[in-house]
Amino acid sequence: MVQELRPTAAQEGSEALCSDDDDGPPRDASEWRRFADALRSSEARLRAATELVGIGIYSWNPDTGSLEWDERLRAMWGLPADTPVDMTLFEAGIHPDDRQPVRDAIARCVDPRGDGSYNVEYRVIGKEDGITRRIATSGRTSFADGRAVGFIGAAIDVTAQRRAEAAIRASEAQFRSFAAHSSNLIWIGDPVAGAIIYRSAAYERIWGVPCQEAASDFAEWMKDVHPEDRPQVGHALAAVKAGDVVQFEYRIVRPRDGAMRWLRDTSFPIFDDTGAVTRIGGITEDLTQDDVRHVYVVSGKAAEARKLSALVRALGYRGRTFDSGSAFLDMAPVLSPGCVLLDLRKGRDEGLSVPRELRARAITIPTIALDMAGADVTCAVSAMKAGAVDYILAGDEASMRASLAGAIAECQASARAPTRDENASARIARLTPREREVLVGLVDGGTNKIIGQKLGISPRTVELHRAQVMNRLNANSLTELLQLALAAGITPASGEGGEQRGVT
Repeated sequence: MVQELRPTAAQEGSEALCSDDDDGPPRDASEWRRFADALRSSEARLRAATELVGIGIYSWNPDTGSLEWDERLRAMWGLPADTPVDMTLFEAGIHPDDRQPVRDAIARCVDPRGDGSYNVEYRVIGKEDGITRRIATSGRTSFADGRAVGFIGAAIDVTAQRRAEAAIRASEAQFRSFAAHSSNLIWIGDPVAGAIIYRSAAYERIWGVPCQEAASDFAEWMKDVHPEDRPQVGHALAAVKAGDVVQFEYRIVRPRDGAMRWLRDTSFPIFDDTGAVTRIGGITEDLTQDDVRHVYVVSGKAAEARKLSALVRALGYRGRTFDSGSAFLDMAPVLSPGCVLLDLRKGRDEGLSVPRELRARAITIPTIALDMAGADVTCAVSAMKAGAVDYILAGDEASMRASLAGAIAECQASARAPTRDENASARIARLTPREREVLVGLVDGGTNKIIGQKLGISPRTVELHRAQVMNRLNANSLTELLQLALAAGITPASGEGGEQRGVT
């Protein structure tokens, strides 16, 4: 431990250093006082610095094994300030799993073949308080005549720092796990560099390009955005860089297969401690309706259901099995578009209830009836009367292939893309009540001032809502905004005090 200089110690040090050299310590009383004052000032600065950063100072005599610790180092070991210390107490406080690495580090630092440096981190269990702390320490050994004769070091408690680092690692791991399994794309961008610095795994599914091959530059990425949607996407990203949270919808043209996807993005600024936007991020949802490739196998025989499901998958479809007609009908309203492969070989009456119920409930899922080999024509007639679109016999794989292809094609034809009117209505339905009121006011031909007076808000607030409405509806001008509103069925009021008509 570095002890406070005492006059006798300083004098002894001075005598030991005295020589005939001009640069030696002072020889007269006035010079000695200046020298002693400088030493005390230097020691005071050292003490202030160690207290400021929480450093504990210690020394060790490799010859005798004696230790000198300051109060701060004793506190790290959970000891009172006046507790005598020795190597036994030092080692006893170290966590059992860390003792050997510490011994190895000590052996290296006293080896005259090395540079005498000592740098190690380990855990300490407080002797009296039982608290486990992480201690980072470093020091250096001095040598004389090829042997270690002294050592001085410093230690600091890094427990809080390591806990914070562990919490950050755990948080990052949770984020990576969430992002890896999310069906939505999560991205982070650097607005200053104009680059995308992170994309989650969903990017490859949506864009059809591996993440590592994706363009990092925003300008390059923008080339995948549909030309008609680029202005509003650029406007939305500029708003996010300025500190706003923006939700917008747009289309992309996938670079490899040319397929068009319809996306919804919720983008937000990421602020630093000073309130500056240093990053921007977003969550992108794919709104595109997937290709219809689902085949629902309904069979009361588990073994046959597995065989049929395997055959369906081998033909390139997504198969899902149900052990009864009632189980399928319970789920039918929420299933993705597809067709039913209905096994009539067990429970014919219950099986034929499936197409009847689908038709009665107006659920458009084509049904293919599968019957046993050798079934007569009356079975086929009853299946078709019940509502099956086709009737095939077990073992006839060619007929099954053709029948499934026909049923899937029928689904794809019925699952047409939504019209402009439907898209506009869907977007308007997602507006907040206040945004919808502002939109209605614009359709009525109101100015910001007039709309604000009717709603009891300022013209500036109306302007902000108007900008958000245009973002949400992907409208680049007031004219386009009004066209979308009219397409969705929102019409001007019939007159003063008239009722506003349109979708609700």
